[in-house]
Amino acid sequence: MLLEVANLSVWYDKAILINHLSMGVDTGELVSLVGPNGAGKSTLLRAITGLVAWEREITRRSTHGDIILEGSVTFDGERIDRIPAYEIVKRGLILCPERRRPFREMTVLDNLMAGSYLLKDKDQIRDNLGKIYQLFPVLQDRSNQISGTLSGGEQQMLAIGRALMSKPKLLCIDEPSTGLAPLLRAEVFQKIGEISKLGITVLLIEQEVSTVFKMSSRNYVLSSGKIIAEGTGEYLLQDEVLRKTYLGL
Repeated sequence: MLLEVANLSVWYDKAILINHLSMGVDTGELVSLVGPNGAGKSTLLRAITGLVAWEREITRRSTHGDIILEGSVTFDGERIDRIPAYEIVKRGLILCPERRRPFREMTVLDNLMAGSYLLKDKDQIRDNLGKIYQLFPVLQDRSNQISGTLSGGEQQMLAIGRALMSKPKLLCIDEPSTGLAPLLRAEVFQKIGEISKLGITVLLIEQEVSTVFKMSSRNYVLSSGKIIAEGTGEYLLQDEVLRKTYLGL
């Protein structure tokens, strides 16, 4: 298994955000993680990708409380919990964050090149850039445009393209449809499907259940920090209680 999360728990002050969660992603899969707002989806991604520190004791103090993490994350056969986020990136586990977050005052090209900062081979960087322009032609057309002036859909494509520049083994995409009009959402999801068909393993965090269930090989349903169901979209949609209570269908 490429990614394996075992008994992960995350507390913030006295509130438990992730509760003894275990899940995994195999090489070549497109796996979705769905659930309502506040279910813990983004917290899970931040823990997996090292954006909150991993220790068994309290790791960060603030006026708002304490963050505690327990459990383990194994990626490509190696434990990656308790190593810095930049080391996790070096190993090929890449996060495309929610709400896109481009470097708004930089050009599209500069944003893409920022995603390749760990790569040393100029030929590989050039090849990666060409593949991204092929996947997202609009980014080539806008290569010299300031990123903050792009539309929401274009910024989402830029965020995904920037993540792809690092040549990920696993691409984690956090709620790419947020704030997008229906036509743009459809286009973004189509591109994610194309990325998966290129052989890139994808973990997709989303609330657009009806769309992602058609794309994904497997799905996890998260509620209140727990995995409450797992399976194909067809299997999960047969459960009427799950459909109405947790999936909003």
